[in-house]
Formats: sequence, structure tokens, C-alpha cells
Amino acid sequence: MRTWLFGTALSLLLWGPAAFAGTVLIVGDSISAAFGMDTRQGWVALLEERLAEQGFDKQVINASISGDTSAGGAARLPALLSEHQPELVIIELGGNDGLRGQPTAQLQQNLAAMVQQSQKTGAKVLILGMQLPPNYGVRYTTAFAAVFATVAQETGADLVPFVLEGIGGVPSMVKSDGIHPTAEAQPKLLDNVWPALKPLL
Repeated sequence: MRTWLFGTALSLLLWGPAAFAGTVLIVGDSISAAFGMDTRQGWVALLEERLAEQGFDKQVINASISGDTSAGGAARLPALLSEHQPELVIIELGGNDGLRGQPTAQLQQNLAAMVQQSQKTGAKVLILGMQLPPNYGVRYTTAFAAVFATVAQETGADLVPFVLEGIGGVPSMVKSDGIHPTAEAQPKLLDNVWPALKPLL
């Protein structure tokens, strides 16, 4: 009886839902929430496919909400960390802060807090940087773009400088609002993230 119980418990550990080698938690906004399209077309779904294809035994939790800000993400993060206990946290936030003209100092504070909270749990962190359209003015757009690199440098987090590199400003890659990536842009979005992400897995 004891042998059978031990074997059953071992099987559950090895093959049950908790058998993933690690969890990747993505906390983002509409860019990661696949705004305006089937979520199966989004870059996060494509990431899940690539991880499986390349033999990475990872569970991906997409906790992204369209319209979310860095303040919203910072408020949600503690519960997400407690629930999912991720080994890697990807932070894709800040775009909505910038579009609303919020102070860059507040964005920097929120992102740094998220990184530090994640690191305290033992998780690695990857920040996905964002840039704003030029109509927001040189001073603000420059300060905004610099926030992501500053937070990465000060916290030791890894960084994708501009997650929409090769997408923003390309008519075929963005919707009519000029901001959100199309379904066709999602593979490119994943390719922008992958080189920084893969070494962390």
C-alpha cells in the first residue's frame, strides 16, 4: 500500500499540471493582450507555440489587460506573483502612460517597483521597452524612451529596447489607429522579443 501511494504521488508530481519546469508571467497592455484580434493570433500565443516546438517545458500566463498602465500593473503584480510563482516575468507596460502624457518619473518608479518585487521572489525579469510617436514632442518622447533603459540598468533586468521595432510606423503592420499591431505583425513582434527572452529560459 505504501509503495503504491508513493508511486502515485510521484506520478502526480511528474505528470500533473505542476510538472512544468517553470512559468513565464507576462504583465502587459493591449500589445500583449492581442487587442482587436483572436488571442490565438497574438505574439504571446505564438510564443507558447515556439516554446513547445523548441522543447522548452514552460507554462505561459498572459496577465495582460488592454488599456492598462504601469500603475495598474504594479497594483496587480503582487497577487500574480503569489498565485503563479513565475521563474520569469515579462513586463510590457508604459505605452498607455505615455499616450496619456503621464510623468516619466512615475513610470520609472512603477516599473522599478515591479522589477524589484519580481526579483525578490527569485524571478528573472525582461522589460519590453516602448517609444512614442514624434507628435508628443522631442523632450517628452526622449525622456519616455530612456525610462526603460534606466530601469533595466539600475535593477539588472534584461531589456528589449523597443518591442515594436520594425512595426511602428509601417502601414501594413499597424491598425488604422496607427498604434496597435496587426495580426500580420505578431510574428515580427515575437522575433523582436525572442533574442532577449531565450537566454533567460
